[in-house]
Amino acid sequence: MDNFSYFTTSDGASIAYRMEGHGSQPVLVLSNSIGTTLRMWDGQVPELSRHFSVLRYDARGHGASSVPAGPYPLARLGQDVLELMDMLGIGRAHFLGLSLGGIVGQWLGIHAPTRIDRLVLSNTAPYLGPAERFDASITEALQADDMTATAGTFLRNWFPASMLEAPNPVVETFRATLLATNRHGLVGSWRAVQEADMREDIARITRPTLVIAGEHDTVTAPSYSVRMAKTIPGATLLVLPAVHLTNVEFPREFVDAVVKFLRSPPVGALAVSTQAAGCSATA
Repeated sequence: MDNFSYFTTSDGASIAYRMEGHGSQPVLVLSNSIGTTLRMWDGQVPELSRHFSVLRYDARGHGASSVPAGPYPLARLGQDVLELMDMLGIGRAHFLGLSLGGIVGQWLGIHAPTRIDRLVLSNTAPYLGPAERFDASITEALQADDMTATAGTFLRNWFPASMLEAPNPVVETFRATLLATNRHGLVGSWRAVQEADMREDIARITRPTLVIAGEHDTVTAPSYSVRMAKTIPGATLLVLPAVHLTNVEFPREFVDAVVKFLRSPPVGALAVSTQAAGCSATA
């Protein structure tokens, strides 16, 4: 399963990636959250690859990609995507990013709109400041003997208590990934989140955009998503009754919404809607 291809970025980082699906289909790039790898999308790829050529990659500092010295500027994370697309001869692609991946997606929508067809921003925000919010977590991660405490914090932020109270193979898979994550890769990515403030810039995103939120998300609160959907021209909002990893908690609803959005005809008017399980947006 772990058969990766690799490419080297202009600043010397090695990025692991995998392409699945049929070459004649539109390309969909998937971008992972902090503390995960491209395997966070395992549950969605079989269905997505029926409709798209799915390109997923390990963000620098994670998984099989190298761990350059940090911090990782947000623009550098965006350039990693563009350089990967360039290397593969992909001029334009859909982009789906969750959490940090969604922050990268916002940057691409603002700074490289000609390379993006449609944009899905899941459980993310244009700003998670103040920057000092992350200082304690960064210090703890760097000073701890191992990643056990940091992994526990991430899992509590990612999943509902019902999934954490008893042994759960899904949770344990993510725990193992967190424990194996290089702390310097984690911190380098946190620094990118610290610097991000695109609250005004996202109004310049011109690509059709779907914003997905978790009703119970304490990391990127649904109120952030509501504001994003109102700020990005023509954006659509979907709120699922999930915590942070909406694709894992509600895989069918998540993938159905993504496929429907990416395959739908162009929509000219602003459409902010809420679906799934009788959930309502939380402002």
